[in-house]
Amino acid sequence: MKLRLDENSLRLRLEPEEVTEFQKAGRLETAVALGPGAAGQLRYSLEQATDVPALTVRQEPGRIRVLVPAAQARAWAESAEEISLRTKLEVAENQFLLILVEKDLGCAH
Repeated sequence: MKLRLDENSLRLRLEPEEVTEFQKAGRLETAVALGPGAAGQLRYSLEQATDVPALTVRQEPGRIRVLVPAAQARAWAESAEEISLRTKLEVAENQFLLILVEKDLGCAH
C-alpha cells in the first residue's frame, strides 16, 4: 500500500492483492522507519469501521488511520468498476483535506 501526502491531500493506492487482503481482513497497515525502534516509525492503515458514517481520517501520534464504513469498503473491494473512494474533509475552518483510496491497476502502455 502506497501513501502519498501532498499539500492538501492524502492518497492510498492498493495493489490488487492488497485490495483482496483488505476485503478479507478488514485492515491493512504499513510502517515507514524514520528512525530507530517503534517510536521512529510512521504507521499508516486503511481500516473497515462500523462506527464511521463516511470515509475519514484519524491522526494519532506516529500513526495515520484512514477509516471506511464497512459496507462501503466491501462494495468498493468487490466492484470491478469502482476504482476509487474519495471525500473532502474539513479539518479546520476553511481548510480541507482530500482523501483518496485507489485501486492501483497499473499502466497499460
